[in-house]
Amino acid sequence: MEAQEWLAERFEEQRPHLRAVAYRMLGSLSEAEDAVQDAWLRLSRTDASEIENLGGWLTTVVARVSLNMLRSRNSRREEPLGPHVPDPVIDRADGTDPEHEALLADSVGLALLVVLETLTPAERLAFVLHDMFAVPFEEIAPIVERSPEAARQLASRARRRVRGAAPVADAELPAQWEVVEAFLAAARNGDFEALVNVLDPDVVLRADAGLTGLSRHVTGAEAVAGQALMWSRVDLSQKRALVNGAPGFVTLRNGKPFSVAACTVKAGRLAEMDILADPERLAQLDLTIFEE
Repeated sequence: MEAQEWLAERFEEQRPHLRAVAYRMLGSLSEAEDAVQDAWLRLSRTDASEIENLGGWLTTVVARVSLNMLRSRNSRREEPLGPHVPDPVIDRADGTDPEHEALLADSVGLALLVVLETLTPAERLAFVLHDMFAVPFEEIAPIVERSPEAARQLASRARRRVRGAAPVADAELPAQWEVVEAFLAAARNGDFEALVNVLDPDVVLRADAGLTGLSRHVTGAEAVAGQALMWSRVDLSQKRALVNGAPGFVTLRNGKPFSVAACTVKAGRLAEMDILADPERLAQLDLTIFEE
């Protein structure tokens, strides 16, 4: 019994790291928890005395489980109903929950997770493990059943995709907040010109509303400004929030969460908005602190 308790304590020490690996792999908080729990079940059935590096062993197990989950997800996925926005990690605007800090290390914004969704499962695993967690390719290779050189090429392809598609946000958080608040003020005031001025000319808006039929993928400042004006006529209110560590907001309707928006500010303008408005998925998030 004492040995099992000792093992459980060592596992709990690794849990934040394992959740971070699984979240980057899966973009789903619930699936990440499932992957971590699966790793514990496997560990509890293993002779731990034969494991030289417990952290490395658990990371490998979580990576394998996540890879299988990704492959299963891809094999059963039919034609998408619209843009898919990964699960956001949401905090009050005045600071990040300590439990979220490991999840959000290395600035894992929604914009980056959206790009990771476009990679093959093997590319995603190689990129996440090597570029985000410094796992050597010699250890990645057996997981993806490739040679170390082939694993290196997987990560290289993924890196090029990420660099070409994921916008690099401005460094200063207060300056980012100014842009987001200017956008919200312009929307409330119905000021189309002010909206266009605060948006990057090539701004991208992704709205994942699940089965509601309201999902949207809109590009260009004037088109996104038009969407903002349309929704400004609906009886909605916004509360500032940190979404994956970046400025964003939770939109309320009749005092209840209606959507969560993550904003990427680049060169002083709003370059990307990723909005989760799927009622089923919103219900799984703890947004009670924002309710009125």
